[in-house]
Amino acid sequence: MVRKSGGWILAVLLALVTGLVGAPPASAAVPGHLTLEASYGTVANGWDHVERYLDTTAGFHQEQYPPDGRSDQDGQRLTFFGGVKQPNSGRFLLYSAPGWNSGAHQVPVLLVHGANDNPDRAWANPGESGDYGCGAASCPNTGLMQYLATRGYRVFAVGFAHKQGDNLMQAQQVGDAVALIRAKLGVAQVDLVSWSKGEMSARAYVSSVKPAWGRPYAGDVRRLITLGGPNGGYDYPFAHGWAHDFSVWPECGGKVNAPSPHLHMTCYGSYTAHPQFAFTPTGGYDDYPGQRQMLARWDGTYGVDQSQQDWYTTYYGGQGFYTDGTGIQAAVDAGSLIAPLKQAGVPAQVRTYLLAGGTPNVLGIFNENRGPSDGVVFVSSALDTTGIGTVGGTALVAGANHLELGWDAAVGAQIASWLN
Repeated sequence: MVRKSGGWILAVLLALVTGLVGAPPASAAVPGHLTLEASYGTVANGWDHVERYLDTTAGFHQEQYPPDGRSDQDGQRLTFFGGVKQPNSGRFLLYSAPGWNSGAHQVPVLLVHGANDNPDRAWANPGESGDYGCGAASCPNTGLMQYLATRGYRVFAVGFAHKQGDNLMQAQQVGDAVALIRAKLGVAQVDLVSWSKGEMSARAYVSSVKPAWGRPYAGDVRRLITLGGPNGGYDYPFAHGWAHDFSVWPECGGKVNAPSPHLHMTCYGSYTAHPQFAFTPTGGYDDYPGQRQMLARWDGTYGVDQSQQDWYTTYYGGQGFYTDGTGIQAAVDAGSLIAPLKQAGVPAQVRTYLLAGGTPNVLGIFNENRGPSDGVVFVSSALDTTGIGTVGGTALVAGANHLELGWDAAVGAQIASWLN
């Protein structure tokens, strides 16, 4: 006769409940669709090593890049991508931090960077692009990677081939990176920390929002943390189009790798067309699909910045005095993912945390001023919990702007408390 102790019964009940809600998957082998192409052991900015993988799944393709090179790979990433300035979007990088296989915390962390960025500047060296590149007048040379790694977290980061690429393809690579980490460490689940545009691919992965050829969520994420993520979308380029365009339009001196709400603009007396900077596919160009996917209208909540030249035609479409464009609704209709992501929902088993910055003082840009924001994304968008099954917490770091979210100490402390 076997005695059934109270602990034994509790264990049985827990096993039954776990089976009902969906148990975390067992540790995984490296997926057959992934090929390790190269590994690099000499890596700047404090990383331990970097690997380049190719996802051979049919559907990944060569995305378009602006012809003037502003979106090309640069820095050491160019070496990691095999010297190819415009890599195929089936390729991605997996960065490993010091302590990736020895940290005390059981659940590893995958960092997912935002638009026009990379794992180095975003997470390890905010000053890589020089002062002002981090959102402040003086930039630190360490970021969230070092903050977490020195506290015993096993930290990884994914790097994408296209800096403004399709979030649906990048979501598949978030899943790839999670699978690789599980195989390396023999763990069942990984925590995701996603910043800005990176929130889109991280959330799309766990929500199974995917291309027709894509793989669904594998149940392998424990927690999702979003930093300044456009959970409710953003409309900054359309609401502040004139000021925004001066940083983009080459005839105005612009060099920033970002899309424009306009198809034509007059700069210093010259009325020029740049379809390659359009949000919507135009003239054979579609260089910024990932930005289009983040759009949502906020004019009903915060209005439109009427101090901007051609403000009405910029936002709603048409010919202005100095510009013309299709307007935000046409861009939303061409492929925003905000509504589909909310509708699909984040599974309740993925405990989700949302963090917003509260200071619109990003240096070098016209800051979002129609409502409370971090300079780019409204606080109410970053903290929008619509469609999220289990909200573990929300936080407003009042002193941080959008670009400081990857290195601000208060942000790091909040993330660490959520990971615990």
